[in-house]
Parts: sequence; C-alpha cells; structure tokens
Amino acid sequence: MRKVRMNVQGRVQGVGFRYMTKMLADELGIHGTVRNEEDGSVSIESVGTDEKMNQFIQKIKDSPSPAGRVTYMDIQEDPLIEEHTTFKVTN
Repeated sequence: MRKVRMNVQGRVQGVGFRYMTKMLADELGIHGTVRNEEDGSVSIESVGTDEKMNQFIQKIKDSPSPAGRVTYMDIQEDPLIEEHTTFKVTN
C-alpha cells in the first residue's frame, strides 16, 4: 500500500473541497483523512494501492470540488501514516 501526505493550496476552503475529497476517496477505496489548515490550505493523509493513489492524486490536482481551484500541491510519500479503515473529514 502506498501512503501519501498532501498539502493543497488555492481555493480549497469554503467550496466543499473536503467533502468532495471524501466522496472521491470513498469511490476509489482510498483511506485516510482530510482537514482544513489555519493557513487556508487543506491537508490530506491517504493510503491506497499505487493505481488508485495515482488516480486520487490527479483528481485532487484537478480539484474534486467544481468551485475549487488547486494552485499548488506538495506531495510526500510517508510510510508513517497510520492505517485507516475509512476516509474521514476532520475539523
């Protein structure tokens, strides 16, 4: 399983970005969390197969929310991400 941490910047708060990210993750079978950060960005911890993770990352870059817009994404592989059984929206 691939474990990826992302920080997404742009118009990503107040546009349904976290909930659309959850819907996308559920559709692809990705587990993890998504949360708003104080600086206006969104952080995502995700766990899934290589194929599904590649799809997830691309769809996040394209913004899962029609009203959102991603201008920058920091993507890091992180083997220390906790194994989750679902995908949750936090905060």
